Amino acid sequence: MLNRSFSARVLVVAMSMAGLVCGVAQAQTASATAVVPAAAVAMTGEAFIKSITTEVFASVKGDKAIQSGDLSKLNALVDAKIMPNVNFVRMTASAVGPGWRQATPDQRKRLQAEFKTLLVHTYSGAAAQIKDQVIEYKPSRNRPEDSEVVVRTLVKGQGDPIQLDYRLEKAATGWKIYDVNVMGAWLVQTYQSSFAQEVNATGIDGLINKLVERNKQLAAKKAN
Repeated sequence: MLNRSFSARVLVVAMSMAGLVCGVAQAQTASATAVVPAAAVAMTGEAFIKSITTEVFASVKGDKAIQSGDLSKLNALVDAKIMPNVNFVRMTASAVGPGWRQATPDQRKRLQAEFKTLLVHTYSGAAAQIKDQVIEYKPSRNRPEDSEVVVRTLVKGQGDPIQLDYRLEKAATGWKIYDVNVMGAWLVQTYQSSFAQEVNATGIDGLINKLVERNKQLAAKKAN
């Protein structure tokens, strides 16, 4: 269920920048009466990613508990700093594929919660590796009027540079991340095949149960 070809260093960059990669549905719903600053809506996709990068890296570097793998602190960071900037409903729906349309509202809620837990477990162990990476932004191919863009970056530190790209959509409240590309592999595509196989074999509940089982295994492994 996990793409094990990624190195731990790649995984932590993906987690810290996107969350990538991850969150619960409550972080997705903005109030219809909320006032959105004009600057947030007018911000370019690249400026949006830069703002997240700066804030998340500073939070991780300044918290020894997160660096040591404290899941409760990491969850708090994800929910506070990352999830308001991610369309996780779209991300989960894309990962699940056609089976998402068959899912009940309760099943969708459980899928999102377990998918978030899976991603946090997967990437938390490498959080201590966020050190002195530098983000280089590659020339933009996007037009000002585009509502969906790709922001392309290179993460430079020790070792070879790491390709890290973001797919963004522009909503009424500003930009939202809905997929991340690490070294040529998009996060959503990483899970699509295994999720589809599970849904075809055992249905939506089967996929949820598989995610619950995997999360229990990862939690037990961290506890030992």
